[in-house]
Amino acid sequence: MLKTKDFYYDLPEELIAQTPADPRDSSRMLVYDRKTDRIEHRIFRDIEDYLTENDLLVLNNTKVYPARVYARSENGGGKLEILLLKRLNLTDWEVLVKPGKKAHTGRTFIVSDRLSFTVLGDAEGGGRTIRFLFDGVFEDILSSVGEMPLPPYIKEKLRDQSRYQTVYCKKEGSAAAPTAGLHFTKELLERLKNKGVEFVEVTLNVGLGTFRPVKSEDLSNHEMHSEYYTVSEEAAARINAARAAGKRIIAVGTTSVRTLESATDENGIVHARSEETKIFIYPPYKFRCVDALVTNFHLPESTLIMLVSAFIGREKTLDLYKTAVKEKYRFFSFGDSCLLL
Repeated sequence: MLKTKDFYYDLPEELIAQTPADPRDSSRMLVYDRKTDRIEHRIFRDIEDYLTENDLLVLNNTKVYPARVYARSENGGGKLEILLLKRLNLTDWEVLVKPGKKAHTGRTFIVSDRLSFTVLGDAEGGGRTIRFLFDGVFEDILSSVGEMPLPPYIKEKLRDQSRYQTVYCKKEGSAAAPTAGLHFTKELLERLKNKGVEFVEVTLNVGLGTFRPVKSEDLSNHEMHSEYYTVSEEAAARINAARAAGKRIIAVGTTSVRTLESATDENGIVHARSEETKIFIYPPYKFRCVDALVTNFHLPESTLIMLVSAFIGREKTLDLYKTAVKEKYRFFSFGDSCLLL
């Protein structure tokens, strides 16, 4: 029985990346080939050396909304910070609240002269459900009052908010970025397309449940929070055609992995779907669709490092992470990447 502690590694705090690489594709990339058990240390733009016309890259085109919002009680009594997690309808959201003890059901808070909200009740995972009242277009108001929801381990202020978005983001709906895609530039994508590499876009709206710590000792007792994903008819058809042609399906990021594996049946057929997924991938999961993976380095004991461990093995994953620490790679959201072949 695998336990949460089996996925721990020691990471010096100074290796946690505080700012994104400039340009995006100048970050470092650790390349691991499962067939040869070989490790190479490259720059991310070198990824084109490993990809051919026999590869299909799957990108998560979700867009991060300015999900961190500050408010004050209509009756005074201090400030409140909320993090928007999931939109339920035109007015209602599931949110995280800090400090939670102030967010009593029925209490109203003021964000600006055009935006306020009332706490409706509790939500899963210790959050709250709130109802916004606004004057105008909600998205426009949110863009003027909200902040980009950087993870708590990033202490530096992000000067350019677009650096927490991929260059191919389209569909707003995420509370966190699909960070493996942050390394791509438009120029690099164009070079790959000219080389014959095929691209398909899917959408998974990233919630913070993906990044929450696993609290149960036994992995089988951990339940993921649900996240909404979409695979279009066109995307499913192109992925199935690529698989039939013997092409490699390369997922860009763990969110793309979770999308593909949620939409693929036991026979390896990808289906067009728009629904919630709670898929939790950990050893000894058998992958149905994904052949290779582009990913960042992840937190110890997180569901993300468990997913990587399912893909290349737990011991090999920890060995790679120890190598990355020794070679002083940069970790987490703005950190360097791995190409796992």
